[in-house]
Amino acid sequence: MGFHVMLVQFTLALVLSSTSTANRTTTVLAKPGCPDRCGNVSIPYPFGTTKGCYLNEQFLITCNSSSTPPKAFLTGTTIDVTGISLQGQLQIWQFIAHDCYDQRDHVRVYNNEPWLTLAKFTISDTNKFTAVGCDTYAIVKFYQGYENYTTGCMSICNSIDNVDNGSCSGVGCCQTPIPKGVRAIEMDLSSYYNYTMVSDFNPCSFAFVIKESEFNFTSNYLRELQNVQKLPLVVDWTIGNETCEMAQMNFTSYACKNNSNCYEPNTTSGYLCHCLDGYDGNPYLTNGCQ
Repeated sequence: MGFHVMLVQFTLALVLSSTSTANRTTTVLAKPGCPDRCGNVSIPYPFGTTKGCYLNEQFLITCNSSSTPPKAFLTGTTIDVTGISLQGQLQIWQFIAHDCYDQRDHVRVYNNEPWLTLAKFTISDTNKFTAVGCDTYAIVKFYQGYENYTTGCMSICNSIDNVDNGSCSGVGCCQTPIPKGVRAIEMDLSSYYNYTMVSDFNPCSFAFVIKESEFNFTSNYLRELQNVQKLPLVVDWTIGNETCEMAQMNFTSYACKNNSNCYEPNTTSGYLCHCLDGYDGNPYLTNGCQ
């Protein structure tokens, strides 16, 4: 299956998911009187696009109305937001790394090393760092507060016939997990032999962070990823840095409204809210759980 088909399926899944959510509840998810969409992206509170419509600056979404359709961005960044879940996740587009060589002279013609920094949120551990290629070693540096460390993976194969479709097993594709609590990543990508032995079917290598369940490797990606600039990545969000017990001591700032409970995800510090059993809607809005 071509890579563009996978992207179409991913987009369709987002649309179907949004439609399903809309059918389950008639509760307004945005703050009353506030825009609830930016183009194709639903904007539920605590997020918002205008003053008075978001919980705090952390949840401000910039809506670029000059695009058709309008595009949503994390405020102060060029990071495209493609979906917001009240279960503590954002979906964004992130640049992928390319390392490409001329097929005749075997000299590097293009190399980029994308990075991602999130001021308030964290990169979800439902993603995996992934590299695609047959003469490839890929390095990723993770930043967790003041700490950082480096890992990566390698993929070597002499023929496209060696590549295992449907499996990122280390032959044509390799992966390494994303730890919890990562706020920034840097990627580096290179080759061992300048693709001299594989340039006829794989003149480039690629590296990216992507939600594991959205990626199904095929040998077609050895070429088709040359035309892809961004892929979907999942970001975790929470309210503040407090535990539920601490947050509940300050009724004024406590984000969980009536008919809802507080819980602490195991991904990062802070807390989230969910409607009580039998209720549905937005637990961050007064009377949002119906």
